[in-house]
Amino acid sequence: MMKQKQLFQADLIYTTSPEQLITQSAAYIAVTDGKIEGVSSGIPAGYEQVPVRQFSGGFLIPAFTDLHVHAPQIANMGLGYDCELLQWLERYTFPEESRYQDLTYAENQYRRFIHLLWQYGSLYSVIFATIHRQATLRLMQLAAQAGLSAYVGKVNMDRNAPAYLCESQSQAVHETVAWLQDCRQNQASLGAVRPILTPRFVPSCTPELQRWLGQLAREYQLPVQSHLSENRDEIAWVHDLSPAAADYASVYDEAGLLGQTPTIMAHCIWNTDQEITLLRQRGVYVAHCPTSNNNLASGIAPVARYLREGLRVGLGSDLSGGHTPGMAEVQRQALQASRLYHTLKDPQSPALSLAAAFYMATRGGGAFFGQVGSFEPGFSFDALWIDDASLDDGNARSLEERLSRYIYCGDDRQIRERWRAGQLLPEPFGR
Repeated sequence: MMKQKQLFQADLIYTTSPEQLITQSAAYIAVTDGKIEGVSSGIPAGYEQVPVRQFSGGFLIPAFTDLHVHAPQIANMGLGYDCELLQWLERYTFPEESRYQDLTYAENQYRRFIHLLWQYGSLYSVIFATIHRQATLRLMQLAAQAGLSAYVGKVNMDRNAPAYLCESQSQAVHETVAWLQDCRQNQASLGAVRPILTPRFVPSCTPELQRWLGQLAREYQLPVQSHLSENRDEIAWVHDLSPAAADYASVYDEAGLLGQTPTIMAHCIWNTDQEITLLRQRGVYVAHCPTSNNNLASGIAPVARYLREGLRVGLGSDLSGGHTPGMAEVQRQALQASRLYHTLKDPQSPALSLAAAFYMATRGGGAFFGQVGSFEPGFSFDALWIDDASLDDGNARSLEERLSRYIYCGDDRQIRERWRAGQLLPEPFGR
């Protein structure tokens, strides 16, 4: 089969580590079958006859990865932030999620959600759905139809939830197995969208269900996502439910849900030193969700420390604890929260840099999907064309300064094109 070669020329901004922001002017990106062969200052050998797609004006950045987001909470964006986490779940989240047993409602809301991911350039995402397996499968199909790559999880809850949104353990087991069978039977319609096991958090899952999910993850090598140490009342609740456990993270670990297969834990605000060590040893990804942490007064995660100590960290919008799917906003709130943490709690250690925030939004979270989130050789060619003319101040600015202005002052309106795996993604659903 003939290999598909593509050649692009643009100003580029990307990272290879939290410490290093790379900028290249008028650089060429050589792509074969959706994978980057290399970046160079001239046309590379073997590409002399390949048409050059030039991005005149603006710059290219890697597509964003949203490492933690709740699709069924889209209707609640901007609501309920006078509450803290547990009260907010009861008043807003659980009633809204119960509506997804209605497939017509789910279809309409999930189309809106997928369009927002496309609109804001989150071409990779890790998504919580609800307990409803048919609606969850439809969400997966819609994401694939839009050309996005995602992990999507049917939520498990068999305790401490309203009766209208709580499964028995046997129901949770049956519905999870049936959903995984649905995924296999519909694999052709799922594209780059895959299942991920999703115990909501320890308070909503019995130890028996946790252990069963851990066994299922190991048996079928399925990834896992959940929440960890988001709120101090939540942590106290976990201690009451699991008094023999050393800490919150150990509850997941003992159930086989903490890095035994690829794992994401969202928030991780109040982790102990022992938990941080365990997360690093297990290779767990931390989904840092600063907009949600701020809105629900959950706290400030020591994310700069996590990066310094070698933890894997990406960013999550955490709709609808977060008020926007926009990863530019999530990055700027990560930077602002880190500076407050530095000033108020840890003045001896540096706050996040611009490069580190950008890294988390691209390469850091993208690593959960493989070679995603950079313009390095071997990586998937996933890119956003940022047209920053509307942000121009009339002065000559470096690419790093232009990225900074986009992160602090920009949004979806500057995203002119979205590319994933070498393919230009049109606006989904005919809008």
